[in-house]
Amino acid sequence: MPSDAPATIRQPMISPRVRRWIVSAVLAAICCFWIYPMAWMVSASFKSNAAIFANEGLIPNQPTLENYSRAWSQAHIGAYFFNTLFVTVGSVILVTVSAAMMGYVLGRRKFPGRGLIFGLIVFTIFVPQGYTIIPVFDLLTRLGIGQSLWGVMLATSGGSFVIFVLLFAGYFSQMPNELEEAAKMDGVGFVKTFWYVMLPLSRPIVVTVIVMQTLYAWNDFLLPLVVTLANPAIRTLSVGVYAFRGENFVDWGGMTAASTITIVPVVILFLFLQRYFIDGLAGAVKG
Repeated sequence: MPSDAPATIRQPMISPRVRRWIVSAVLAAICCFWIYPMAWMVSASFKSNAAIFANEGLIPNQPTLENYSRAWSQAHIGAYFFNTLFVTVGSVILVTVSAAMMGYVLGRRKFPGRGLIFGLIVFTIFVPQGYTIIPVFDLLTRLGIGQSLWGVMLATSGGSFVIFVLLFAGYFSQMPNELEEAAKMDGVGFVKTFWYVMLPLSRPIVVTVIVMQTLYAWNDFLLPLVVTLANPAIRTLSVGVYAFRGENFVDWGGMTAASTITIVPVVILFLFLQRYFIDGLAGAVKG
């Protein structure tokens, strides 16, 4: 027989407020552990090579800007910075526009061979970059841009292109069909529907692609290293930082200063665009 006594509600052993404090403390400890290498790099950039190995701690006893001056002028980091900026901006524009157009077609249109194209796109993700460097370099040489910044920009544009196409396709596929039908009733064509209706509505995924491609192009090392071997004047920052490493000596002060110059711009960019970045990834995964 059912009991007439009221059911006892079991109270949680840990209150939600205490649980939040515990989670916050654990995440803060992980965050400190995670950012320590970057903090050490920034601290070492203000020290001399002797002070770096003197175990002074994170706060320099005698901070100096000599490393930054030497890295910017003598090591040509200033020139490499503008080379990297040119390559990054150009590749971001090229990749965002082309990936958005291809993703729109794959996400909104059904045509024969669509599944096969998706399969081939996914297959190319698993091809290591090292296997494609020689064909890419040969193609750039045949086009006559193998020793120019245009060649570096074009080569960098293909690194993560496939992933961005899939992100756009997933995002566009979840948009309501009424948007296209309304544009068609107003006499708007396929291209204008994409450019003036669908693309502005996909701002979160556009920002996501911009951030991801910026990070890739700004930090890519292997491909720019191969392309710029014959012309050191077009080196990017990642290749220029590696130049501080010699056969018998490593200029740690100059290397950490150059690394700080390299990392700070992308960190600032991500802090400003992180909200759109997270929304874009969530929308693409949901689609």
